[in-house]
Amino acid sequence: MRNLSLSLFFILLSIAGFSQPFSIILGRPTDHTITASIMFAQNGQFYLTYGTQSGSYSGTTPTMNNTVNMPDEVDITGLNANTRYYYRLKYKPNGAADFISSDEYSFMTQRAPGSSFTFTIEADEHLYDKKGVSNMYNVTLKNELNDHPDFMLSLGDIFGDDHSYLDHTYTITADELDTLHKYYRPFLGQICHSVPFFIALGNHEGERKHHFNFPIAPPNNLPINGTLSRKKYFPNPFPNTFYSGNNASELYGVDRPENYYAWTWGDALFVVLDPYRYDSRSDTSAKPTGWDWTLGIPQYLWLKNTLENSNAKYKFVFAHHVRGEGRGGITNAITNEWGGYQRVNGTIGNGYTFDANRPASEGWTKPIHQLFIDNHVNIFFQGHDHVFAHEELDGITYQACPMAADSTYEIGMLANADAYVSDTVDGTGHIRVTVTPSCVKVDYVKAYLPADTLSGLHHNREIGFAYTLGTCVEPPIPPVADSNYAEFVTVYPNPVQNVIHLEFHDQSTSHEIKLMNALGQTVFKGNDTFIDVAKFSPGIYFLEIQTEKNHITKKILINHP
Repeated sequence: MRNLSLSLFFILLSIAGFSQPFSIILGRPTDHTITASIMFAQNGQFYLTYGTQSGSYSGTTPTMNNTVNMPDEVDITGLNANTRYYYRLKYKPNGAADFISSDEYSFMTQRAPGSSFTFTIEADEHLYDKKGVSNMYNVTLKNELNDHPDFMLSLGDIFGDDHSYLDHTYTITADELDTLHKYYRPFLGQICHSVPFFIALGNHEGERKHHFNFPIAPPNNLPINGTLSRKKYFPNPFPNTFYSGNNASELYGVDRPENYYAWTWGDALFVVLDPYRYDSRSDTSAKPTGWDWTLGIPQYLWLKNTLENSNAKYKFVFAHHVRGEGRGGITNAITNEWGGYQRVNGTIGNGYTFDANRPASEGWTKPIHQLFIDNHVNIFFQGHDHVFAHEELDGITYQACPMAADSTYEIGMLANADAYVSDTVDGTGHIRVTVTPSCVKVDYVKAYLPADTLSGLHHNREIGFAYTLGTCVEPPIPPVADSNYAEFVTVYPNPVQNVIHLEFHDQSTSHEIKLMNALGQTVFKGNDTFIDVAKFSPGIYFLEIQTEKNHITKKILINHP
């Protein structure tokens, strides 16, 4: 990746199966607006049509000229709150006679209090250092899309900006950073056309004070160029009448860094923190430790004000890690700025030193965990440790999120599970959170490559762990399918020479079918009850079938005469 040319970049994307001539990343949804970041593979013109009924579009954005591989941000305004909108992209490459219509996509504006909705969380994609695998990530992304979330959050270590790969001197160039950020567009574009995307910065984004003057002074250094690339390709929130957050204007063209922010959706407050951009030391030539990690007094006061002035029924806080680095959840939450206690030789003792290290004269009043207690924060979500772990401290849930693209299913479990005190679960996948007026339900939705489900021990989208806050009312149990059928669909013949037939038994009215080769690449996608496979090479394939009620993956052998 370090010396990856743009031409090679697009060749690799083509090999990975990304043939879409554009990518749409939705961001900054509010009650009356949303931002669409749109990037094309060739020059041309485009506009969006949208409306509140599927297939009927009463609104149209102005027509814009695009430049190849340069994202354009389009703000759709004048929308109604608590409303689902449907839209299409209309685009015309230079030289073409007519505009082409994309598939229909959709999004929600801000939910009203008392509404039920779902959002998803992923973390530590790590495609940049091969801990993450692209085919595995594609499975997780599709699983998130199948949850129909109002939006999704990534908890950082997405882009790997601070990886120089060989020398770790953090001398990565602006062009290399641009390529790292651009690389994720087609992956996220598979779902973020209909699922707005929020970023919480990780330690490997490199946007932290430790690097602002070391080893290279600004402006042509890692944190400046990394911030500019992130903002170029991904529209994170900045303060306005809907979002609060960091309103400071930084130098060197960064302006507002879009690094911490908050908003309300339905009955829930969402708060995203950045523990990296600020540091309590003047000498940043070494990595921060202990009390060096800080939100900084402006972010701390903003967090305090945000929590104290919110009357939301539920409060969720997100960051890559409690203190920036280190391992574990509640074992860190009682220390330093977060918890107030001094860690000495790995133990805490009675060393409460918050007042000495965070003077009241500067505006500090209490540790962050105590802010959470006093203001009834429900769940703190973090990434960083690559493992699912569920802990509780003083009535607050500390939730560590698994990797989104680990095809071994055990990187975090092997390396970091012993840093947690309870409920660690292996695997790969995402967190699904369902918010209703009476409760919050959290599910760990596991992701599996098709080849790893053949034994029957696991299946894609199985629930690895689940818990609730409040009183959840379970929906009525649906009628049991006809017991004469062992499965909800019959697939025949298998092995197959020319045509696969599907016969459904679960009274479904719609279904989605995908055929994948042994590499996990999709070779067919549709909703017919037959698939012509005569053109596919002989070998093992995986047929994934999804209806409103059921999901299954079947192994198929294509064997031409």
